[in-house]
Amino acid sequence: MSAAQMSIHFFLQMAVILGVCRIVGLLARKIGQPQVVGEMIAGVMLGPSLFGYLAPGIQKELFPPETLNVLYVGAQLGVGLYMFLVGVEFHTGNFRTRLRGAASVSVAGMVVPFLLAIPLAPWLMKIGGLFSAKASAPEAILFLGAAIAITAFPMLARIIYERGLTGTSLGTLALAAGAIDDAAAWCVLAVVIASFDTLPDGSINHLIATKAILGGLCYAVFMILFGRKLLAPLGRMAERAGQITPTILGVVLVLFSLACWAMDSIGIHAVFGGFLLGTAMPRGFFATELKKQLEPFAVVFLLPMFFTFSGLKTQLDVVTNPDLLLVTLVVLVASIGGKGIACWAAARLSGEDNRTALAIGTLMNSRGLMELIIINIAREKGIIEQTLFSMLVVMAIVTTLMASPLFELVYGRHARKTGMLGEAPKEG
Repeated sequence: MSAAQMSIHFFLQMAVILGVCRIVGLLARKIGQPQVVGEMIAGVMLGPSLFGYLAPGIQKELFPPETLNVLYVGAQLGVGLYMFLVGVEFHTGNFRTRLRGAASVSVAGMVVPFLLAIPLAPWLMKIGGLFSAKASAPEAILFLGAAIAITAFPMLARIIYERGLTGTSLGTLALAAGAIDDAAAWCVLAVVIASFDTLPDGSINHLIATKAILGGLCYAVFMILFGRKLLAPLGRMAERAGQITPTILGVVLVLFSLACWAMDSIGIHAVFGGFLLGTAMPRGFFATELKKQLEPFAVVFLLPMFFTFSGLKTQLDVVTNPDLLLVTLVVLVASIGGKGIACWAAARLSGEDNRTALAIGTLMNSRGLMELIIINIAREKGIIEQTLFSMLVVMAIVTTLMASPLFELVYGRHARKTGMLGEAPKEG
C-alpha cells in the first residue's frame, strides 16, 4: 500500500473512530457512566468482536493490517500525552493529609492481588495461548499481580470530582491510596518489562534488563528531586505572559517527546516518561492552562485511537468457549474480590465506617484505561498472548462499568440524603 493510500485510509479510519467513540461515549453518560467507559466499549465494537463479526469484509477494508502501524503510533502518542496530563494533575498533598490510611489501603490492594497471582499465574500458564512461552513463572506472577492490583486512577479522580467529593475525607483517602497503588503497580510492570528481553538461547539479557531498571530509577529520582525546580521557570514565564505562549508550549512538547523517547529507548515504555515529566511540571496557573491547551486534543482526538487499537486486538469470541469462559470468570472473580474486598477491609481496620470503606473498595476496584495500557504493553512486549489479552479487556470493562453504580448504591444515595456530598461541578 502506497503512502497516499495509507493517508486516505487514515482519515477515513479517524472519521469512523471519532464518530463511534463520541456516540457510544454520550450514550454511556446517559446511563450514568463516564465518557471514557463508552469509548473503551466503542473500541471493542470496532474490532473483530462486533464490527468484524457483523461485516467482516467492510471491517477488513477499513482496517487493513498494513495501516495499523500508523494507528499504533497515534495510539502511543495519545496514551503518552494522556498520562503526561495525569501527571500534571497529580497532587502530592494527598499523601500528607491521609498518609497512614492511604498506605494501609494501597498495601492491602497490592499484597492480596499478588498473593492471588501466586497460584493463579502458574495455573494459567498450563493453559495454552494465555502466557507467552518465553514468560517465566515469576514474570507471569508479577504481571498478573500488577494487572489485578492496578486502579483506574484518572477515572477515580473523575468520579470524586463529579460527585463533589474533592477535599473530603473519602475523596482524599481514595486519591492518595489510588496514587500509591498505581505507582507501585507501574514499578512492578517496569521490572517485568526490563527482565523480559532475552538472548537467542532464551536466557535473560542482563545488560538490557540492568539498563532498563537502572535507567528508569535514575530518571524517576532525577524528576522527583530536581524536575520541579528545573521546570519552575516555565511557570514564571507563563504567569508573566498571562498565558502559555506557543514558545512555552513548544518547549513542553519537546521535553515530553524526549521523556517518552528516553523511556522507550532504554526498554521501559513511553508512558512512564510522560507521567513522571507531568508530575514535575509547575502547578497552579501553569498546570491549569496547560491542561486547557492539551487535554481536548489528547482526549477527543488521540485517545480514541488507543481504544480502537486495543479493540482491534480483542476477540471476545475466544472467551465464549466453555473452558475459556470459566478461566475468564476465575480471573474476574479474583480481580474483583482480591482488590475490592482487600481495600474495604484495610479501610475498616484504619478506622473508617463500613459505608465509607465500601465506597473506597468500590472506587479502588475500577481498572479502566490503566488496565488497557498495562495489557497493551504486555502484549506488545510478548509477555501475554491474544486470549489472555482479551480476557483482561473483559475484566477491565466489567470492573469499570461496576464502579459508578456500585458507588452510588453503597455511598452516593445515603451521602446526598445526609448532606455529606458537596455539590457536583457542572459540565462546561
